[in-house]
Amino acid sequence: MSFPLAGFTTEHYEEMWSKRNLHKALWASIKVGVVASVVSTTIALFAAKAFARYKFRGEKISYGGIMMPFLIPEIILAVAILTIWVNLGFKLGLVPVTIGHTLFCTPFAMLILIARIEGFDFSLEEASRDLGENAWGTFFRVSFPLYLPGIVAALLLSFIISFDEFILAFFLTGSDATLPMYMWGQMRFVQKLPHVLALGAVIIVFTTFIVLLAFWLRNVGQGKAKKDMAIKL
Repeated sequence: MSFPLAGFTTEHYEEMWSKRNLHKALWASIKVGVVASVVSTTIALFAAKAFARYKFRGEKISYGGIMMPFLIPEIILAVAILTIWVNLGFKLGLVPVTIGHTLFCTPFAMLILIARIEGFDFSLEEASRDLGENAWGTFFRVSFPLYLPGIVAALLLSFIISFDEFILAFFLTGSDATLPMYMWGQMRFVQKLPHVLALGAVIIVFTTFIVLLAFWLRNVGQGKAKKDMAIKL
């Protein structure tokens, strides 16, 4: 690669997709991202509902514990998980990476969901229970449709955070490298820099699209869910 650039070419994008190690790293990042986003959003959903709906002893301590990975440096979280994992005799790999990403993504998901749930009219749940619906039926028929925009936004943003995360993967991954780890390894070789830059451009476009989609679904879904619930009532 030399400057000034001679012109636009798709050569490096074609070269990028021909790399088998890239496919393996991409699949690893997708697996970790999907599991971490689903688990972290599920934890965040029930935690956010508890904090928004109830007052209980130890509330502030519990909230601080969930938000702790958001406040401490990633490297400290990575070293802590690494120390515990190795002392337990387990091998490094995608499992500890997924655990680390889940812990790291949960505070972000909860911030999104707690903002959504705090504006929820809990009298709708009480009305549903008065009409004979059980707790789970009330959750899925009344609460879940109104929570859904926030849930989708939390899922998408958690996935992107996990997909792009490097520090936890650097300390905890084994032979199955994630996509950021693959890019880090390739950047040591000057001749491989063009296809790494092409990959970086694709990731930027993909990340931007997912973030915009998350906020669009959140805003559009909020209005639709409220309208549908008003019709049902």
